[in-house]
Amino acid sequence: MTKTAVTNISFDGLGIAPKTLETLDRLKFAHPTPIQYKAIPVAINGSDIIGVAQTGTGKTLAFAIPVVQRLSPNKGKCLVLVPTRELALQVNETFRKIAPAFGIKTAVIMGGVPIRSQLNELKKNPRVIIATPGRLVDHIKQKTVHLNDTEILILDEADRMLDMGFRPDIERILKFIPKNRQTMLFSATIPEEIVSIGAAHMKLPIHIEVAPSGTTAERIIQELFIVKKETKKELLGKLLNRYRGSVLLFARTRRGAAKLRRLITAMGHNAAEIHSDRTLAQRKEALEGFKRGKYRILVASDIAARGIDVVGIETVINYDLPDNAENYVHRIGRTARAGHEGRAISLATPEQGGEIRNIEKIIQAALPISEHPDIPRENFRTQTVFQSRNWNSLRRRR
Repeated sequence: MTKTAVTNISFDGLGIAPKTLETLDRLKFAHPTPIQYKAIPVAINGSDIIGVAQTGTGKTLAFAIPVVQRLSPNKGKCLVLVPTRELALQVNETFRKIAPAFGIKTAVIMGGVPIRSQLNELKKNPRVIIATPGRLVDHIKQKTVHLNDTEILILDEADRMLDMGFRPDIERILKFIPKNRQTMLFSATIPEEIVSIGAAHMKLPIHIEVAPSGTTAERIIQELFIVKKETKKELLGKLLNRYRGSVLLFARTRRGAAKLRRLITAMGHNAAEIHSDRTLAQRKEALEGFKRGKYRILVASDIAARGIDVVGIETVINYDLPDNAENYVHRIGRTARAGHEGRAISLATPEQGGEIRNIEKIIQAALPISEHPDIPRENFRTQTVFQSRNWNSLRRRR
């Protein structure tokens, strides 16, 4: 049971088949999370869904249970579209916990893997296909995958897919899927572009929101340090010495991530890097090493903001602020998962007041400003930022 579960109820009253309930019992899932409690009965009923829930709240199981139950009596397929390879593997891992009991096979279609191995998987007639849009389009062009019997379409972390420029691929894929299907869209944030997709490609979707779009997970202590660019490295070193648990460190670019990993390795820390310049094998090794404790620090670009499902990350550090303010929510959602506490620290320079203001608009709160006794604190240079923040309400952490 997690702290985010609805502890006064069980999965029994949600319309879940007995065989699936047995599997959940075996996996020791006793209580549904809020998104599971609200989404599972609606999805089992066959309705289209736009689901909004903060990261780490069990969205994958919220659609995996209904998918398996709806597919088991017939011969149709489910297509799950995700933005990154890491998330594809994570979603597949969840499906494989419950699908085999119903004789349902899964396949992962993504870049970075030889297409021959994917062809072998497709020959086994998988009923659930989890795919990144670009590689799936490649298969469609080569006629190695057929989607004409797709009964359920899932768009997971759809806003991230749009951020990454996948909308043309998604529109192309939709042309090969029957219009008479069930469509479910899940994410932590729902910008207007997603609403337009819902209106164009969904049938009267039911909007399920267990937290306002952009809400951050509970039990996260958030901090903001305002420092000069040239002192960020020094501050980072002191923070890594202060917080001795696992640390997920975000850089804005893949080159920046590689450079940071070299920097903190030189500081004497065990660190790995994960970004789009790394091969799939390298990314898997980095993530597994981070999970097992081989690496205390994982340095990542935003490719990892949605695809890392690791319980017990103590601290997330935004060494670079994200390009998109909404990605702040997904970055810090990697900590405080499954009821654990967590800390999210952001480093900003005096010129980045506007970027912080955009983040605060998304989370609907002011980021508390912290100071380190050895590092001079700076102020934002844009006067309007000071006017827009309720400075008296900020808790100063020292």
